[in-house]
Amino acid sequence: MGLTYQSTGTGALKEMFQVRADPSKDVVVALAGNPNTGKSTVFNSLTGLKQHTGNWPGKTVTNAQGSFSYGNKDFVLVDLPGTYSLMSNSVEEEVARDFICFGKPDATVVVADATCLERNLNLVLQILEITDRVVVCVNLMDEAKRKQIGIDLDKLSEVLGIPVVGTNARDGVGLKELKDAIYNISLGTAEANPLRIKYGNPIEKAIAMLEPCIVSLVGDRINSRWAALRLIDGDKTIRDSLDRYLGFSLADAQEPASLLENIRKTMEANGITTDELRDKIVSEIVRFAEDTADSVVTFMNKHYNDLDRKIDRVLTSKTLGIPIMIGLLGFVFWLTMQGADYPSQLLAAGLFRIEERLSGLFMSHGLPGWLHDILILGCYRTVAWVVSVMLPPMAIFFPLFTMLEDLGYLPRVAFNLDNFFKRACAHGKQALTMCMGFGCNAAGIIACRIIDSPRERLIATITNNYVPCNGRFPTLIALATIFIAHSAGAFSSLAAALSVLGTVILGIVITLAVSRMLSKTILKGLPSCFTLELPPYRKPQVGRILVRSLLDRTLFVLGRAVTIAAPAGLLIWVMANVNIGDMSLLDHGASLLQPVGYMLGMDGYILMAFILGFPANEIVMPIIIMSYMAADAMLELDSLIALRELLVANGWTWLTAVCTMLFSLNHFPCGTTLMTISKETQSWKWTLVSFLTPTLTGVLICFIVAQSVRMLGLA
Repeated sequence: MGLTYQSTGTGALKEMFQVRADPSKDVVVALAGNPNTGKSTVFNSLTGLKQHTGNWPGKTVTNAQGSFSYGNKDFVLVDLPGTYSLMSNSVEEEVARDFICFGKPDATVVVADATCLERNLNLVLQILEITDRVVVCVNLMDEAKRKQIGIDLDKLSEVLGIPVVGTNARDGVGLKELKDAIYNISLGTAEANPLRIKYGNPIEKAIAMLEPCIVSLVGDRINSRWAALRLIDGDKTIRDSLDRYLGFSLADAQEPASLLENIRKTMEANGITTDELRDKIVSEIVRFAEDTADSVVTFMNKHYNDLDRKIDRVLTSKTLGIPIMIGLLGFVFWLTMQGADYPSQLLAAGLFRIEERLSGLFMSHGLPGWLHDILILGCYRTVAWVVSVMLPPMAIFFPLFTMLEDLGYLPRVAFNLDNFFKRACAHGKQALTMCMGFGCNAAGIIACRIIDSPRERLIATITNNYVPCNGRFPTLIALATIFIAHSAGAFSSLAAALSVLGTVILGIVITLAVSRMLSKTILKGLPSCFTLELPPYRKPQVGRILVRSLLDRTLFVLGRAVTIAAPAGLLIWVMANVNIGDMSLLDHGASLLQPVGYMLGMDGYILMAFILGFPANEIVMPIIIMSYMAADAMLELDSLIALRELLVANGWTWLTAVCTMLFSLNHFPCGTTLMTISKETQSWKWTLVSFLTPTLTGVLICFIVAQSVRMLGLA
């Protein structure tokens, strides 16, 4: 996934830390913390709209930077990936650790969850081994109060030897005190006497032997005690990062290498192997975190988590978990479809009213007709269709999806599907990325960043297109309504809904099957383990959800789609209007593809529509209509009845509709998604695999279905 030595080497590492706009004025603050601690809320509350996002150089992990002013200083806040530990097990943990270790931030704020402080202290203690410029932000104090959990913040500050501030970032409580602590600790005006964990006599003696040697070689470029401890425990990823940062191998230098060999022999003589040494270090950190939490946390209600556990027993049960998940997914789809219909019509009407004005403008200025047709009927009309069809569903689906995420339900979805993905030799978090694909496959590809293993991330990326995005739902719904539900009488709406839901479930089954096939062939390997936290259920923040989902997801994806749709509109217009002989290029292409289309249960015009609809799935059905009506620009009929009559007149049967729905579910990703795959994988090879895998699947399934039905004489 682009994680090569070249992409993460010294140059990239140095670039990673170039966050100061003006080193003489800006104060750089790292924001670290476990997932689900409200770290992003703290970041958003401190920085407001002064934010921008990107990727860490050479990595697909997102970074977010923001700024705020306090006192007479400007602060740059760097939001590090959420991590449980700095003992790197993933790219996210590596990025967080390397920035804190080598980025030299002026201060590091560690956000902890007040409702489960003990677990969060593990990360705090590890960061204190690296730097003494630390502020602990104990967030979600309102949740702790609701659950009757008391925390003695003053005593915690005394034990850790650093400032500790309690906050409720959602409501802005404690943020002024947090800014004050950041200001003082970053400028060195606050007293800090950070805790140092003692690891027992053998390990402490080894550190004392090695530390002076490290100081003589690197000075104060890194924390010498922390570096000595990491060299002793033999963590390869940290050694590699040290080597890249320092420009030489510290462990292989003559004096450290000799000392490390003596330390290893001494440890073995005392019966301590390398694995046991690491266990001792981790155990001591965990033990101290437990003791500290016990001394500062008071539980006034021992059953504060009972309600969450009762809900989980239902939502994650073996019998009810999956049915509830499918029902909830169906409800979200139904709400998206129902809610998007009217806004989509209004948006389309408005955009095509603008088209009329633009056409009038062209005519009034006497511009050539061919230029009007190319720019207005070609480029603008295609973009108008994409925007009017994509924007309303995404504007509904993404907030609903983000609300489920904010509520805490999505980790339960991953829990329910984890066993299925494990059997497919894939990663359990693929369930979350797959769900994102229902809104937009490009967004689903971006969501694959949450998967630590590059191999499993590739599997999730390649298979994400098997779930239909909002651009394919209009085609699926229309065909299900006018062909499958047409014969269901009074139950037509139910039949249409069930057929679309069945298509979605089929897509999930194919995702699992292809994931297993990939893991047994070109992406061999065992599924990795991961920590799946079931966070407490929380009241969703509707305002933040709307802003985050609309700005970060909806407009981002729509922007990419429009970028590709405009030139596609030009191509479609050319295909429909340039003739060779007495046939247009579109007719020639359809004639050439007719034999293949027939074998797959469709026709040449349908295949041409899918090919020309490569920029955006939304324009596939308008292209089919335009082709059958021999029109010179894309258009749409005013009713489903008129659409059915047109399709039937051109040879469509229920088999044609079913095969078109199957091919819509299983065909190459749209241009926006492929562009995203290329950017995320940094490889044209995997982009090509992502193109071919669903396409070959669709060809095979449609061929089997079409030929089987014809052999049985059912069509």
